[in-house]
Amino acid sequence: MSDEKPKLSGPDLTQGVELSTIPDGTMLLGHARGEPVFLARRGNEVFAIGAICTHYGAPLEQGLLVGDTVRCPWHHACFDLRTGEALRAPALDPVSRWDVEAIRDVAREFTPVETPVGAVYVREKLERFAPQPQPPSAGMPASVIIVGGGGAGNAAAEMLRREGYAGRITMLSADEALPCDRPKLSKDYLAGVADEPATLLRSPGFYREHDIDLKLGARVAAIDTASRHVQLADGSQHGYDALLLATGAEAVQLDVPGAELPHVHYLRTLADSRAIVAATATAKRAVVIGSSFIGLEVAASLRKRNLDVHVVAPEAVPMERVLGAEIGAFIRKLHEKHGVTFHLGTTAISIDAQGVTLKSGERLDADLVVVGIGVRPAVALAEQAGLATDHGVSVDEFLETSVPGIFAVGDIARWPDPLSGERIRVEHWVVAERQGQTAARNILGQRERFDAVPFFWTIQYDFGLGYVGHAERFDTAEIAGSLEGQDCAITYRLAGQKAAVAIVQRNLVGLRAEVEFEQRIAAGA
Repeated sequence: MSDEKPKLSGPDLTQGVELSTIPDGTMLLGHARGEPVFLARRGNEVFAIGAICTHYGAPLEQGLLVGDTVRCPWHHACFDLRTGEALRAPALDPVSRWDVEAIRDVAREFTPVETPVGAVYVREKLERFAPQPQPPSAGMPASVIIVGGGGAGNAAAEMLRREGYAGRITMLSADEALPCDRPKLSKDYLAGVADEPATLLRSPGFYREHDIDLKLGARVAAIDTASRHVQLADGSQHGYDALLLATGAEAVQLDVPGAELPHVHYLRTLADSRAIVAATATAKRAVVIGSSFIGLEVAASLRKRNLDVHVVAPEAVPMERVLGAEIGAFIRKLHEKHGVTFHLGTTAISIDAQGVTLKSGERLDADLVVVGIGVRPAVALAEQAGLATDHGVSVDEFLETSVPGIFAVGDIARWPDPLSGERIRVEHWVVAERQGQTAARNILGQRERFDAVPFFWTIQYDFGLGYVGHAERFDTAEIAGSLEGQDCAITYRLAGQKAAVAIVQRNLVGLRAEVEFEQRIAAGA
């Protein structure tokens, strides 16, 4: 979030507002002592919490009240109205909470806020609720090792501490950089609108303050499930009582002559994005191989830096498999309007220092090549350890693997999806973080089923799309609204059953679809 002073709008809530102006189930934006605050009414109770989402700064009063929570309109973070706590990723930090009092109209005396008459006043900001460290108990692991330094592993480590876990936490990350906000690597950072510190999820001091032993450049070579220890590539060993695998995915490598040349890049880590940014200082013409979300976000970011960009992909329509032909065609036109040239229905067959040769016979000049042809789950460690795998690491509804005490989350986890009734694996940032949070609670013995509805988003130029649910297959894609006007919702159905909803500038529709899916899950889908 920005350090700039927030803009204030609405009434000064410290001066009081009539309760009648806040109908049940609604929110009222205002401010208190120089901070944006909103009031939310649930029945006869009124809550006051900070109005700005701690993830990317979205206006929470434009979100949705669900029970005693509010959900962010942009990326579906969820906050507790009573405590301000961030209940679900992608927000990791709480919002402020404020004391609220009511005054009776006639008596003009202070009464409990539950009184459904008179005016309500926002008083003092309340202290953040801090869980007390839990003393060791039977069955509680004395030490937890997290293998992986991405969003899932980071969220798990944070949640362990938020739940009061006082044991040893060790994060072993093969990356040389601190855990970063991966969605920014292909968007804001690559486009040049965010600096490198803005890509980090936490500062180095955060891990020290929370007693999380984060070891960077620590590549795990093997897991011994019998003696419960992991061995690093440098020969050192670390014992564990509970183990969380969050090894993520690895970029699929392009297998053509010249793919190893120095001007050919992949984008998975901060170092990868940093290298591409450095290359743009002298590059003039870029070829992006692959029309995945990563490939198209890279294309948009490189156009932001005024490079000439060509996209090569075997599909006839970009993103057709995920979003459908009509949306895919729109996205192609969007990129073409911004100067991108597509070469579809073909593939790269060789790369040299001056360019890329295509199977179609075309020759594209290029001094920068970015490959985005997919990823594979990094399951080698799990396979070596004898864990059950199936196009990923097989886990149960509690995210536990076939070996008790070992959990797996994020891009590697294949879990039973209660909405579709199938086992699925998805590569979404929000899913990975939420799985990390759930696994942390289950490591502590809470036996919480992972039943969150998948969500992801993409930003390309001024076009933003959110996607709720998971439709590996669909037979209809119904568009309500105007795709050309960038104001619509797309419902994906399989055999008449709603499987997913994509939204463009219709945030509440996306939030309501999420709640609808959750209700189906609660009812047994």
